[in-house]
Amino acid sequence: MPKNNNINIDIGLAIREKMNERGTTFAWLARQVDYDRGNLYKQLHHKHIYPELLLKISVALQTDFFAYYSAYFSQIERNINS
Repeated sequence: MPKNNNINIDIGLAIREKMNERGTTFAWLARQVDYDRGNLYKQLHHKHIYPELLLKISVALQTDFFAYYSAYFSQIERNINS
């Protein structure tokens, strides 16, 4: 891990960008993931969200948002092994 333990992944932003790209609304996504629209809006304006919710969003938007974290891990692993 980096010395400051600061993981700089804004997953909420990545999800919002995908929603904009697809023309998806918060109301539509909230129905797909069975989550209150207002709470979903708040969650997606944070850098981090719960894994279960992230999985549901990944399925609904047909995008592997966990890949952002996997790419980060791979980068750290390469730095450790080099």
